Amino acid sequence: MSKNKTNQLVYLGVLIALSFIGAQLKIQGSIAFDSMPAFLGAILISPTIGGIVGFFGHLLTSLSSGFPMTLPIHLVVAIVMAVTCFLFGYITNKLNLYIAIIIATLLNGPVALAISAYTMTLMGYEYAGMAVFTAMFVPLTIASFVNIVIAGILHSIIKSPSVRKN
Repeated sequence: MSKNKTNQLVYLGVLIALSFIGAQLKIQGSIAFDSMPAFLGAILISPTIGGIVGFFGHLLTSLSSGFPMTLPIHLVVAIVMAVTCFLFGYITNKLNLYIAIIIATLLNGPVALAISAYTMTLMGYEYAGMAVFTAMFVPLTIASFVNIVIAGILHSIIKSPSVRKN
């Protein structure tokens, strides 16, 4: 295994561990500060690493909350999280961080929530659809934005020439 691949695996493990720690800082239900390491990994290392961390980070958060929306729904959310983190890294690299923050907040907040609510409706859950969307819209969107902005700030600090030369 090359040194670069080994480094990526180490960073992947550290970021997943940080996601688990963030998963303990809950806002509401399974909404927590678990996605910041995934967003950071997506722009610091690679979009793929960010997606992997996002997937496992969400599952760890859900597991520590007892899978409140059930495992099948949380698997759907984890997939959406992986795609969102990947796109955040990709858009940051291709366009800029500010556009990526807006798009990722929308994808990780309202869009992910709409997909989850719709999936719950299809599966026949009693508490689904607009009830889920309405109850979770504000806290999920705020948490998404905060996680993403913190990742952007940390990325700027880590990439700062004054930090790198020491």
